[in-house]
Order: sequence, then C-alpha cells, then structure tokens
Amino acid sequence: MSTGQTRSVRSAIHTFLHDRLQDKIDKLADDDPKCFDLKEQFQPAVWLEDAARRVKQIQAVTHSLKPIHPDARGTNLYKPPAQLPEHALVGSHSLGEKFASDVVGNAAALDVYKFLKIDVDGESLLELLLNGDDATLHALSDDLTKARSWRDAFISLTQERSANVSSHPRAKQLYWMVGSDASANEDYHLLAPLYATSLAHAVYQDVQDVRFGEANKEARSARRESKGHEGVFRDYPQLAVQKLGGTKPQNISQLNSERGGNNYLLASLPPSWRSRVREPWGICSVIDEVLLHRDGVKPGIKAFLDFLLTDPPANADTRNRVDGYVAALIDELVLMGAELQSDWAQAYGATWSADTRCKLVSAEQLWLNPQRAEKDADFNTLWQAMDWPAQIGHRFGNWLNGQLAGKLPVGEAEHRQWKKELLLDESEDGWAQALHDARTANAAPHTIPSRKGTAP
Repeated sequence: MSTGQTRSVRSAIHTFLHDRLQDKIDKLADDDPKCFDLKEQFQPAVWLEDAARRVKQIQAVTHSLKPIHPDARGTNLYKPPAQLPEHALVGSHSLGEKFASDVVGNAAALDVYKFLKIDVDGESLLELLLNGDDATLHALSDDLTKARSWRDAFISLTQERSANVSSHPRAKQLYWMVGSDASANEDYHLLAPLYATSLAHAVYQDVQDVRFGEANKEARSARRESKGHEGVFRDYPQLAVQKLGGTKPQNISQLNSERGGNNYLLASLPPSWRSRVREPWGICSVIDEVLLHRDGVKPGIKAFLDFLLTDPPANADTRNRVDGYVAALIDELVLMGAELQSDWAQAYGATWSADTRCKLVSAEQLWLNPQRAEKDADFNTLWQAMDWPAQIGHRFGNWLNGQLAGKLPVGEAEHRQWKKELLLDESEDGWAQALHDARTANAAPHTIPSRKGTAP
C-alpha cells in the first residue's frame, strides 16, 4: 500500500467536497443557519456514508435504454470496449481504454457519479476502486470495515441491478432471423437494441472538434481562401441533431446532460454524385478544357515541372522518372476518355456527338463516341480509317508542351516524345490496349496511320 497514494486520493476527495460545499454556502448569507448544517453534511465521513446509500439510485452504463424512449424501464448495460467482440465495423469496441462511461437514474444522485469521476494521476476514483487499489480503500476511511462497505457500494454502480434482463413495451424490439426457416419461431432471435451512449459521446466530441476546433478552423479557412495548409481539413456533411430529454436532458443520462441533450446523427444517405465533368455541349476539346481539372493532374504537372527544373542529368534514372510522370498523365487521359465514353452515351444517347450542340473537334468525337459508329455509316468509315488516334496523340503532345512552356524550353522533339508515349502505352489498362480492344470489336485495321486525315 502506498501512503503517498492514500494522501493523494484523500486530498482529491477533500478538495471535491470543499468545492461543492463552497458553491452552496456562497449562495447564503453568512449568518444563515443553513451554513452550519451544510458544513456538517459535507464532513467526509458523513457525505461518503450518504453517497454510498444514494449510489443505488444510479447506474453506470455504456449502453442505455432511456434514449430509445424516455419512459422505457428495463435493463441497461455496462460493457467496456475491452469486453466487446472485435469486428471490422466501427462500434463501441473501437473506443479503446479511454472511453466515457455514462450514468442513468435519479438525477438528484448524479453528484455521487461526479465524485467517482474524481481524477487522481490520470485514473478516476471509480477505476481505482474497481482495480482493488488498497491505497484508495484506506483513503475512504481509517475504519477498513466501513471503507470496504463504501467501496462495494460505489463499484456496484457498474453492475447490473437485477439478475433478470428485461425490456419494456416502449423499448424497441425486433426479430432477427438466425436460421433458414422463416416460418419457424426457433429460427429467430428477439433483439432489444440499446443506445450506445459511450460511442455517441465520442462521436459528439469529434464532431465538435471538427466544427469548432482551432486546427480545423484554420484548415477550413485555408480551403475557403485556396491557400496552402499543412494540416488536414475534416468535415461531416449533412449532419442532423437529435435532442433527447427536452428541457431536462439530465433525465436521460449524465453525458446527455453534458451535451445539452444534443446527439449528432451522421448522414445515412446514398451519395449524391456530382459529375466532375460538365455536359458535352460547347466544349471544343476535352484535352484542352477538361483534363487539367481532374484530381491529380495539376499536382502531377507541378511535380513533373519541379523535377525538370532541377536540371537532372541525362541518364537512365532521369528517363525513368520522366516516363513515370508522363505515364501518370496518360493514365488520367485514358481514364477520362473511358468515363466520358460511358457517361455521355448513357446520358445523351449513342449518337450524342451528332447533336448540333456538340463542338468537339472531330478526332475527339471519334475517340469519345465509338457507339455512334454502329449507327452512322459515314462516321463509321472515319472511325475505321484509324486516323484519329494519331490526332489525339498530336493534341496530347501539344497540351503537355503547353503546360510546360514558359518554365522550360520545349518544342517539336518533346512533342514527338509525349505523342509516342501515349500511342505506345501498352500497360494493361493503357491507351494502346484500349485501342486494340476497340479495333478488334469493330473489325478495324490494327495499324494506326501517322497521317492526320479528315473528319466530319
């Protein structure tokens, strides 16, 4: 037993009682006779005896029934995360050792719970008592028989108050099928869901930090002003707030009272996808007008430029680095083409490029609207001629030179290199493989002509 620990715990208890007594006396006149009575009530032995009696009116919980319905009466559970089974989904088991236990019961006895939450060197008084700490036991009273009686009463806070688990007509219940015969009663379990109050409190604290914490406020400001920021911006879109307990949130639980009755609900909705690419009308070239706005393209070009501006030596390592940067941009081009082929055909029909609103250059029409070749003979003739892939390569070379121009001396030699890398991209999902599959499907020539050709 540590005498120092006993003194620390006893000091923390005395400070707690002194502060609570002072709060009450400050509201009274100095000569009020109630002052004497209060001082007597807050003598440690007197207050602890009363607290040990009143602790039976409350119960520590991690999973509570009252949030399901305020008039529900039934079993609450105290199940620390370590006692819960592990699984891949986020749940109460994810909270670890530092979790906030809640308390339910008579709101008038919540001061007992606050007493048991007294912090002593990083551990609560309740945790010390649950762990059987002898020094804490001696801090309660020099009379060990009385100290053990109080300890047993206090730690009963975390124990089920009845051996019979029960629900209530106003609590939610559902039948969960565990067998294979839907008509057999024994193939169902009757579940009575409880509110994961410790998890709800952890979510609330995290959301509050995201909404009002200084670090995220700085990140939000940088994002709004398009400024650089080393931190990470976090957001919870489409939050809902569920108020529990009305004007008396303490009637639901202690943690609910600390939150002012506010409980955050995360959006449980299918995502509302917004296309990163606008409709095809009015665009003259997706390479010139759309590619740069895809995620990863601007950072990729910046990294490429930064590398080239270091004036790297002309060796194999440099060539491999350059090939890697260009390959990443080609991947974005190929992905963009595949997405637009599918999305625009689905949204605007198989012959969308024949619409008078379409202003795309002919080579890009042939590239992005192959479905039209099945219905338009003239378009199919041009598609089959296979002039357009070389034109796409030419346009890609121009585009990449344009991104580097002004910072680096680029010209025809670089243009030929970028074009060649696109047309000969033979990666599994690359440009050449995609063209090979399309030519095979449409019985087109497998040779890509180097001439530019004409278009509709």
